[in-house]
Amino acid sequence: MSKAIGMLEYMTVSTGMEATDCMLKTAEVELIDAQTVCPGKYIALITGELSAVKAAIDASKGKYEEKLIDTFVLGNPHDGIFPAIYGTAKVEDPSALGVLETYSAASIIVAADAAAKTANVDLIELRIARGMCGKSYMTLTGEVAAVTAAIENAKNSVGDKGMFLDSSIIARPSEKLWKTIL
Repeated sequence: MSKAIGMLEYMTVSTGMEATDCMLKTAEVELIDAQTVCPGKYIALITGELSAVKAAIDASKGKYEEKLIDTFVLGNPHDGIFPAIYGTAKVEDPSALGVLETYSAASIIVAADAAAKTANVDLIELRIARGMCGKSYMTLTGEVAAVTAAIENAKNSVGDKGMFLDSSIIARPSEKLWKTIL
């Protein structure tokens, strides 16, 4: 019994809604979130057993591929993903700051999962295409070496699809900067 998550990201709202309906009718999955994001794209995030999530994503991808921007299926996503998506992550002792930007909503979740599974880091936030013209970013914290390893692995995880945009590692961020992030 393996939990998984998957996401589809479409260029248009109408195709995104139709593709989401297709996913939900294909397999026994739960719709976590479905919404319009900047600039008029549509995302849908589902969860369920790995085989069901894969079947739902594959069915929708195959039927609506011409307007598909990005997609993923993750088996056993890191526990820190959802608090970071919803802005409820609690960071007790921030250290170095890692920031990574992508061109898509789906790719930032894949990058965050890779980063969190690479090293002892805390995900702070995943900003998914809201107010960013369709781009997304994540922030995380930990010791400098851990943040560096996490960001490098995250870059590699999305680089093959051409979705990596930029990244930074700040060893000792100003307290004033931390106040805007946490």
